[in-house]
Amino acid sequence: MTSAADPRLDALRAWLASLPLELNLALETLRPASSDASFRRYFRLDAAAGTLIVMDAPVDHEDSAPFVHVAGLLAAGGVNVPRILAKDLGQGFMLLTDLGQETFYQRIQRGIDDRELQSLYRRALTELVRMQSAAPTQLHTLDGDRLKAELALFPEWYVGRHQAVTLTDAQHNALADTFDLLARSSQREHVVLVHRDFHSPNLMVPEGDAADGPPGVIDFQDALAGPITYDIASLVMDARTTWEEPQQLDWAIRYWEAARAAGLPVDADFSEFHRAYEWMSLQRNLRILGVFARLNHRDGKSNYLAHMPRVNAYVRQVAERYNAFGPLRRILDVVDNRQITSGFTF
Repeated sequence: MTSAADPRLDALRAWLASLPLELNLALETLRPASSDASFRRYFRLDAAAGTLIVMDAPVDHEDSAPFVHVAGLLAAGGVNVPRILAKDLGQGFMLLTDLGQETFYQRIQRGIDDRELQSLYRRALTELVRMQSAAPTQLHTLDGDRLKAELALFPEWYVGRHQAVTLTDAQHNALADTFDLLARSSQREHVVLVHRDFHSPNLMVPEGDAADGPPGVIDFQDALAGPITYDIASLVMDARTTWEEPQQLDWAIRYWEAARAAGLPVDADFSEFHRAYEWMSLQRNLRILGVFARLNHRDGKSNYLAHMPRVNAYVRQVAERYNAFGPLRRILDVVDNRQITSGFTF
């Protein structure tokens, strides 16, 4: 892998070369592993104990201290997260254990039978319960004000920039009312450690001797203390993978049963729990439409456009079920240039 016109790669190589010899790092094997929607990127290299992961998080754009803190919280709770073998937060470099070659998303895209799929996701549900049992010590709170601030991305980037629609004052007010309703609903929930993106791209398929064990959990540095339904909504209404409602319900029921057995504070009435996580998904997916539009138009990352129809479908699934979101449905029909639709309501 060449480092031409990449001074950070040169600095990363120099840092790796300075690490203890007993790690037996094969620097010549350094190769790209993945990148994400932020400025972080990841490399894989061979070492004495197998492959390891190297994180490059430019300090001008990324603060790696939250990653270290949350990794400690999750590891203390028994969650399968990467161990930090070495770090230089001043440069934004970390050396981590490797939890696997494939994410759930990559395995699904490559082709997976239902037996393996269900096995992976049921173990992911167990890991979610374990993660939510970890103490959210010194984490910022995902409160109503923050949720509403995130929702502002939807009218600005998806409606205005991506769809080039100018909303009327009445429509802006209707959206504001919807956002208030979602925020109030979320604040009635119990607070736990929230990953924020607990879905297929951030779950690693276990391999080798650990193949029957828990999936690896990555990309947790944005964790907050927030509503207990947030991460199950992320998982069953995955922005990268389409799950139909029967599958959503199957995994949600299994999670709800496991969470109750573990003493987590989920609602004792499944119908109320179902409503709460669907409303939570609506907040999340409206925000994601704004985020994906921004990634495309501001950052030139057009690959996120492919996921917008799926996210929009999740938004409509919830908006069309509940009478409270009638104004939102009408706005969506205008924004997406669709005829007004009807559906079952509760």
